[in-house]
Amino acid sequence: MAILNANLYSNALMRTVPVTVVLPSDKVDANGKRMAKGPFKTLYLLHGIFGDNTDWVMGTRVVRWAMDHNLAVVMPAGENHFYVNHGRGQEYGEFIGQELVELTREMFPLSIRKEDTFIGGLSMGGWGAVINGLRNPDTFGGVISLSGAILVDEMIPETDSPNVLEDRKFNVGCSGHVRGSIQGSEDDLFRQIADNVANHKEQKYYVACGTEDPLLVATQGLYGALTNAGYPVTLDLQPGGHEWDFWDSQIKKVIEWIEPSEDAAISSGNIS
Repeated sequence: MAILNANLYSNALMRTVPVTVVLPSDKVDANGKRMAKGPFKTLYLLHGIFGDNTDWVMGTRVVRWAMDHNLAVVMPAGENHFYVNHGRGQEYGEFIGQELVELTREMFPLSIRKEDTFIGGLSMGGWGAVINGLRNPDTFGGVISLSGAILVDEMIPETDSPNVLEDRKFNVGCSGHVRGSIQGSEDDLFRQIADNVANHKEQKYYVACGTEDPLLVATQGLYGALTNAGYPVTLDLQPGGHEWDFWDSQIKKVIEWIEPSEDAAISSGNIS
């Protein structure tokens, strides 16, 4: 399994962006014969707040699971900007949902088929995956949200605080929104779900959260909105908090959901 660290120039962000790519192209059998050839199914995997492009490799066994299933994984640095557009030179949504896919398909042996292309993430990255998956239904055949931090007006504090997660200025800078500006905007997830359902007949979703996670209610709201609109959704609620142990166990399930092995099945009493 090849693990590549690159700096890719982005027109949307007007600078280079660190990206970590996992490729199964160097996988060999006991006789040294190449076992995997492209074009590969691909998962664009987004980190959470305070993270970077190395988070998933450091915090989980994603490389092992990807190798087992001949899956390419692309992990960009998204900074703390919720993977949405903030204006000229800060078009994070355009970079994640369009430009990054185009660039990596040109550089690596990745499938260009929608049904082979997935986007997912944890926390802030779970939100980024869903909003950009909805906006790019012809690109992403599957979308994954793990402990998704769904961007709604109630998330934006009204006052400043020494605790950055409760600080108005920090949250406005991250989201690009003040309280009251999200509902009805292009970043209104529930509006996007309702408005775009006709375009997503072949787009499937995997939604998961720990039952002790503060974002459980947000995950349940996301699941309800998607199912009420008619999207095909797999829901997995398991014991766990907002932590890497939970995401490590989930990324294995996610990859199995993307590319099931012949004898593997996800066993969970709370999967639907």
